[in-house]
Amino acid sequence: MADKIKTMFVCSECGYESAKWFGKCPGCGQWNTMSEEVREVFKGKSSFAPKTAIPSKAIPITEISTEDEERYYTGSKELDRVLGGGIVKGSLILLGGDPGIGKSTILLQICAHLGKILKILYISGEESKRQIKLRAARLGVNCENLYILTETNIENVTEHIQNEKPDLVMVDSIQTMSFRELSSSPGSVTQVRECTNILMRTSKSLDIPCIVVGHVNKDGAIAGPKVLEHIVDAVLYFEGDRQMSYRILRAVKNRYGSTNEIGVFQMSDSGLSEVENPSLMLLSGRPKNVSGTCVACPMEGSRPILAEIQGLVTNSGYGNARRMSTGFDYNRMSMLLAVLEKRCGYYFSSLDAYVNVIGGLRLDEPATDLAVAISLVSSLKDIVIPENLLAFGEIGLTGEIRAVSHAAQRVSEAARLGFEKCILPYHNLRNIVLPKDVEIDLIGVRTIQDAVAALVRQR
Repeated sequence: MADKIKTMFVCSECGYESAKWFGKCPGCGQWNTMSEEVREVFKGKSSFAPKTAIPSKAIPITEISTEDEERYYTGSKELDRVLGGGIVKGSLILLGGDPGIGKSTILLQICAHLGKILKILYISGEESKRQIKLRAARLGVNCENLYILTETNIENVTEHIQNEKPDLVMVDSIQTMSFRELSSSPGSVTQVRECTNILMRTSKSLDIPCIVVGHVNKDGAIAGPKVLEHIVDAVLYFEGDRQMSYRILRAVKNRYGSTNEIGVFQMSDSGLSEVENPSLMLLSGRPKNVSGTCVACPMEGSRPILAEIQGLVTNSGYGNARRMSTGFDYNRMSMLLAVLEKRCGYYFSSLDAYVNVIGGLRLDEPATDLAVAISLVSSLKDIVIPENLLAFGEIGLTGEIRAVSHAAQRVSEAARLGFEKCILPYHNLRNIVLPKDVEIDLIGVRTIQDAVAALVRQR
């Protein structure tokens, strides 16, 4: 029984707790993130504790064996790539994304493959059993090893896991779960954090992998404190527009693999299907004989991907010129415009400039600088870039083109898709070693002026 009711103010961004309200969070410095929560304070120990918790002892690292390490393959090569080779036993995976982007769909598709050999417990706090059955029937999921539990009390959930001991647990979603010893409403910072902690302890103690679905806020981040991402072993984000058919799955955190890999999917009536050749998908429908479009080759993990970058420069109808970028860092775009104006004499100060990456892809790699700069100059001077040409390279503040990594892989991918010319940094050209069957014309450039001059010669 509760002794008294206590009011706390909790930051929705970092989870900082305080007895009084602050306009600016002392923990993370964000404004207007402190929300009031009413809690009941209990005496004594918590009534919940994993029944299977066993005191551990320290052992030498040389005695720890990894030979029996096993991963569950999900049946999707793209998902396994992002996870680092499959689902690790005892891992806790957080899957986030906008509503309707395909989080629950991909969970059921995993069940369709792993349900043939594993016992899976699907816990839903948002849908009824009948609703899940209808969606599973639409996706063609029908296996006897898939068990559905509709429950929102986290203590009942963990008790069911301990009794049934499934091979894989899925929770959809963590924002609907609640811990009865906390009086705050489900989905609050405290509830989300404590429920995730309980699932983590249960998953680790029983060596059962658990996939948790998390909602996102208006900024696109997973709702709840950042500490939620520190608790789990892997954080996966679904990116893309709900109105478009393509989805990109990206690992933000992964203790068992790389965080640079991405998986590309296409949403259809029958669920999510893999896109094994993302470059071909992103380059489909390219305009012909139009200025302001250039192909770049960023690296997503170990895989090069060709992406179309479009630039548009036009007269400004306002007092101040507008700058807008989609899929490319706004501050880096401003830096490239400043370099083009200072080092090359192309004046953008009184002109509106826009940059767009086709296909919903987000490019953060500096190697895409050269393609962005070329597309902007192409639009400004109305120079048509040949369809069979691509460019990659990092641009410095003095206008130099700096070398990038994995140049041979980028060029090989471009040649495989039919590109015949490539503008790349001169230092990469000196050291590049290509396979004998790769035929492509390489153009090495030292500065952005050399790149523009090479572009003019290719017309």
